[in-house]
Amino acid sequence: MQRRNFIRNSSLTLASLAFLSNKTLAQFFADPAWKIKMLNDNMGVFTEKGGTILFMIGKDGLVVVDAQFPEQSQHLIDELKNRSQLPFKLLINTHHHGDHTAGNISFKGLVTHVLAHENSKANQERVAKEKKNEDQQLYPDQIYTTTLCQPFGKEEICMHYFGAAHTNGDSFVHFKKANIVHTGDLVFNRRHPFVDRSAGANIKSWIQVLDKADKTFNDNTIFVCGHAADGYDIVINKKDISAFKDYLNKVLEFTAEQIKAGKTKEEIIKATEIPGAPEWKGDGIDRPLTAAYEELING
Repeated sequence: MQRRNFIRNSSLTLASLAFLSNKTLAQFFADPAWKIKMLNDNMGVFTEKGGTILFMIGKDGLVVVDAQFPEQSQHLIDELKNRSQLPFKLLINTHHHGDHTAGNISFKGLVTHVLAHENSKANQERVAKEKKNEDQQLYPDQIYTTTLCQPFGKEEICMHYFGAAHTNGDSFVHFKKANIVHTGDLVFNRRHPFVDRSAGANIKSWIQVLDKADKTFNDNTIFVCGHAADGYDIVINKKDISAFKDYLNKVLEFTAEQIKAGKTKEEIIKATEIPGAPEWKGDGIDRPLTAAYEELING
């Protein structure tokens, strides 16, 4: 039966392709897996596999925020080289997770500096030692603690660390003139988040971090989040930030109610929806519920 279905589906695909012209067929197979969406004349987002990448083609060079995986970061590098002959000046990591930093290695020998929060660098080094893949890393050579602003041509790039959240080393990266912020994984658009307690994550503190972001950035700020659910954009606004903050509050409230009712962790993570936050659907609900349970029980 499976073989019959495979043959039938393959035949339908070939039949469909037969109606395409040679030029269209070539475009069909050449269509890259990655996508680039420009946000203004010189800034855009790159999506393929892993956390969203933000880039700026400045008059003095290129700035890239996050790096996905080696194959994906090489796709980005090749595409940017086609668009500009300027050098790569700065690679910024919003945090240490592999889907945001494994691609750093592709920038080795290309980029002048790599910048991240001090805890992000420490986490990246720790995880690399645990996984014995230190030779596959390009670590930040520049770090900061709370806030760092530096000019880059006519732009000013500010890094903000507001406390533990998704990890204990997450940064908001603000391009002030363009008023564009890469949130990294501090915001998941309608997608259940990973809460990395092994790297100091804390949901209660995460909510406070988003409060600080609300006070720091204005209503015209364009936000680029690390991940979004199917059907939702990675380019968001302040209302989406508030919605995610409310979702995190609902996760803690629901988990606390379930604990008070005597439910075990195994029973709690079987939930299919967070009451009061129906937009967050799909797989992965066990991730925030597990983290919330452990946080409320163990602190």
